Amino acid sequence: MGIHQKKVAFVEEKRMSGQQNISIVGMGYVGLCTAAGFASKGARIVATDKDQQKVDSINKCKAPFHEPQLEEALRKATKQSKIKGTVDLEKAILETDVTFVTVGTPSKPDGSSDLGQVQEAATEIGKALSKKEGYHLVVVKSTVLPGTTENLVKPILEKQSNKSCGSDFGLCMNPEFLREGSAIYDTLHPDRIIIGEWDEKSGDTLESLYALFYKQQKIPLIRTNLPTAELIKYANNAFLATKISYINTIANICEKIPETDVAKVAEGIGLDNRINPRFLRAGLGYGGSCFPKDLKALIALAKQQKIEATMLEAVQKVNTNQAKHAVELVKKEVGMLENKRIAILGLSFKPDTGDMREAKSIQIINMLLDEGADVSAYDPVAVPNAKAIFKKRISYATSALNCLKDADCAVIVTEWNEFKDLKPEDFIASMKQPIVVDGRKIYNPETFTKKLNYKAIGLG
Repeated sequence: MGIHQKKVAFVEEKRMSGQQNISIVGMGYVGLCTAAGFASKGARIVATDKDQQKVDSINKCKAPFHEPQLEEALRKATKQSKIKGTVDLEKAILETDVTFVTVGTPSKPDGSSDLGQVQEAATEIGKALSKKEGYHLVVVKSTVLPGTTENLVKPILEKQSNKSCGSDFGLCMNPEFLREGSAIYDTLHPDRIIIGEWDEKSGDTLESLYALFYKQQKIPLIRTNLPTAELIKYANNAFLATKISYINTIANICEKIPETDVAKVAEGIGLDNRINPRFLRAGLGYGGSCFPKDLKALIALAKQQKIEATMLEAVQKVNTNQAKHAVELVKKEVGMLENKRIAILGLSFKPDTGDMREAKSIQIINMLLDEGADVSAYDPVAVPNAKAIFKKRISYATSALNCLKDADCAVIVTEWNEFKDLKPEDFIASMKQPIVVDGRKIYNPETFTKKLNYKAIGLG
């Protein structure tokens, strides 16, 4: 079912004025990429955050983190007066008709979600709504567990505004599915839109807004209740994490069977249209801000409901062990790691981002340091973030070749295109011992095994 053109009063008013006024609370990864994407669709965006430095950066068209096409989108939006940053949340609410909440929901020590930022945002939005006339739609885009929007956000909004949800203001839950490294594209070309609604008017308003944004694009859309929309996000990420851990388990089996290659296994099963090839790329496992956090939260929810989450816990365990497996491959080829120089190519959890949240490089480097290794690391973008984590415990190279100099072993951790261009001769010329552990299987095994000691995840 595509987006249909429901004409509600909000949309008719905004169509005549030619302007959709939207405020976005929280200028983290999701918030800023959503803001830039919506602005490019013609909306006027008021981007709010408590961090004045971040707001100033946005107003200067400087993204506070690396994301392809983001700064270009910010420059274009600012030039057209489509976006402005502010720390004044109340003013942002009073100037707009729809507010998206995109604040973070980090993990607590027990794996459950910390909803402090969501609670604070709802409180401030509610206070602002108490001073506003007319209907206003609040859309929760933050990843929150089922029941949060209805049982936490709604009561706070009603208490602080002294207004009723449904009649005085609308409430929706609209999960995001942005991929780091492709977030601007994903905002402009979503593969689906999920609208969880408190009532029909809330859902109509948000659906109609998206209809204006995407016009003739045939985007599948599902409208459901609030808790179902919240659960869709968690179920989605948990399933993708499951595919990754599954193929990594098969990869570990392949390494024990001569002449087997997990890449061909994945290709073969991926042609089954019930499976498809996406997220069947064996490697060091998943990281980032979403999969680990969301899986922990889903497991915590299951425990709270006294449900055995055996499969989800296994997915988590496989992912944790994958980094250990890479270090074992290094030790098998190098021997004792004390005073051995290990080159780490790639620090971010995936290419085209500087994000190191739950990055496999952190786990691998810490294990190498515990073994007494001397670690040199390079990443095209993430070195500043790495310095904040490791300080002076490792050395930081200015290029891939510089990183490889005099190394006893090189570990490919992130599949940056820059690393894919390296040839066997580059490793041979730079390293003390030309040993490569390819954690992302970016090289041709036939070419590399003929010229140096090459080991890869899933290669028998």
